[in-house]
Amino acid sequence: MSMTEASIPGTDQIVVAALYKFVSLPDFEELKPQLEELCNQNSVLGTLLLATEGINGTVSAPRAGIVALMNFLWADSRFADLAPKYSIAPDQAFTRMKVKLKREIVTMGKDGIDPNRLVGRYVKPADWNALIQDPDTLVIDTRNSYEYAIGTFEGALDPATDTFRQFPEWIEKNLKSLPAEKRPKKIAMFCTGGIRCEKSTAYMLEQGFDEVYHLEGGILKYLEEVPQEQSMWKGECFVFDQRVSVTHGLQIGTYELCHACRMPITEEEKQSDKYIQGVGCPHCYDSLTEDQKSRFGERQKQIQLAKMRNEKHIGRKMPPKEVGIEADASRLAE
Repeated sequence: MSMTEASIPGTDQIVVAALYKFVSLPDFEELKPQLEELCNQNSVLGTLLLATEGINGTVSAPRAGIVALMNFLWADSRFADLAPKYSIAPDQAFTRMKVKLKREIVTMGKDGIDPNRLVGRYVKPADWNALIQDPDTLVIDTRNSYEYAIGTFEGALDPATDTFRQFPEWIEKNLKSLPAEKRPKKIAMFCTGGIRCEKSTAYMLEQGFDEVYHLEGGILKYLEEVPQEQSMWKGECFVFDQRVSVTHGLQIGTYELCHACRMPITEEEKQSDKYIQGVGCPHCYDSLTEDQKSRFGERQKQIQLAKMRNEKHIGRKMPPKEVGIEADASRLAE
């Protein structure tokens, strides 16, 4: 067993692998059928995004399937140092496999941003607390508002974005417009797995900010490595798969997903008279049309019938919202 293969958890449960790498891939279109065939042959489910700037995605499979996928990627010198973030799930975290060709592996919508050329300073999880407690540091959560709402670091600023594409505009309005003497001395940024911070720190440096830092490995690595008693993380971390959220030690969290609006919902919200399983929740119920409620209700009925027959229902999927399988791919944006 190679050292790289040895890094994959040995378990009888499902292994979830979140991975990304910014690297020149002029042949990205040719990789698509190869990856599709390999994943289909090895029971690998999830989403992988390919673009000329690299690869991004989150997948789940029995350990042998993840080993097969990673050995295939590691055999390509461009991915030799690819280091996924692994976690464990009791069941498959996805319902299907997709390999998509994209313009960007995480959508910022700004041309010329290349993390291989310019990127912020990486900060290990063990050193993160000291940085974000520094009074000269502005801490920015680069994720979206629905992610921030269920958990973030103490003192982190919420840009209140709905998609990562809105992040540059927020920077323009709120930070770049400040006179030099009022700009923060240090900026620390974080996201689920690190990919959004790769691009956002590159963008910040392009805009003239000097001391820009980001959490290496993202929130997932922090929750994995930093003991809970030392943690500055509050709440849970949204993930882009059927687990919905994770906590310290990457244990499965308490949130579920509304399959109408794709918002994470609490047990308390499920007690609302505006929560109907598979139909709507307090976040979206009032905005749904009667036709939508009827269609969603029928879909849920078919899901329940399929479950009673011990069959899978193709409609029961984690609908994409944005990759950022921080994946982060993973509402396959992060």
